Amino acid sequence: MNFTPAGQGGLVDCFLLVKASNKKTSSKGDEYLDMTLGDKTGEINAKLWSYSASVHGEYLPGDIVKVRGSVSQYNGSDQLRIEKIRHAVPADQIDASLLVGSAEYSGEEMFAELVSVADSFSDPDLKAIVTTLLCEHKEKLLFWPAAFKLHHAIRSGLLMHTLSIVRLAQKVAEIYPFIDKELLLAGAMLHDIAKTTEYEMTPSGLASGYTVRGNLLGHLATGAMMIEKTAEKLGITSDTVMLLEHMVLSHHGEPEFGSSVRPAFVEAELLSTLDMLDARMFEMREATENVNSGEFTGKMWSMDNRKLYNHGRFDAEKETKLF
Repeated sequence: MNFTPAGQGGLVDCFLLVKASNKKTSSKGDEYLDMTLGDKTGEINAKLWSYSASVHGEYLPGDIVKVRGSVSQYNGSDQLRIEKIRHAVPADQIDASLLVGSAEYSGEEMFAELVSVADSFSDPDLKAIVTTLLCEHKEKLLFWPAAFKLHHAIRSGLLMHTLSIVRLAQKVAEIYPFIDKELLLAGAMLHDIAKTTEYEMTPSGLASGYTVRGNLLGHLATGAMMIEKTAEKLGITSDTVMLLEHMVLSHHGEPEFGSSVRPAFVEAELLSTLDMLDARMFEMREATENVNSGEFTGKMWSMDNRKLYNHGRFDAEKETKLF
């Protein structure tokens, strides 16, 4: 990563994200912290010598900290020697999007488009259920990631993933006019809504692990429950509720991938297919961006242990933007 020096001699005074923090003992018997700190541009090894938890505090991965220190070379790599460190506080008004991977567009923009799509529904039941759930979970949706690891595991990744599928669904509906477009769009907007209950979050807006509910129930079962409860609250008893629940429960496609049931009607099948498509496009793009043109990635277990090839023909300037 590239630091902007705060003065002479490679001095640093900035906010960074803790990516790793381990307490160790030096050859002299003194305790020190061996840390990995970074922002969305990269990371650096850092040392806090003569460490005392009572004096310096304790730090965990995902914490945002303010550090002051100096950068020097050690074994050919940059190393940050920490002189002062503290946790960030609300008064610092940190823009976490500068520290972690984030969607290219704001959560507010993406959320507004989803609500606009739902507001256009002619089916009153779908409109009521979708808009109610979106608005009830807006605070989390604005920055929630779509995964703990793998696809869209970035700040506001859940909205990015959801909006991508909604836009894909809109195009698919033009090709297959026999499908129920509004049902497909509603399922797309709600298929991962329960991920807002599935993860433990760090102050930076990334998932640090799974909640008890996430471990015991997962977002498919919880999502179906959320739809059921919302429909009851709104007094909706139509079969539409059951169709939405099925789409959420089946969107992983196969039981081996976590689905409670396999997709049983066309909109459910399309949702499952589009979900997989968007997830794989994100993972493939991210993986090949990190290798040089003409080279392969390492084996990716999420892609059936395939090695992916960067052919070098991608033009970032021609990339389709969400907005």
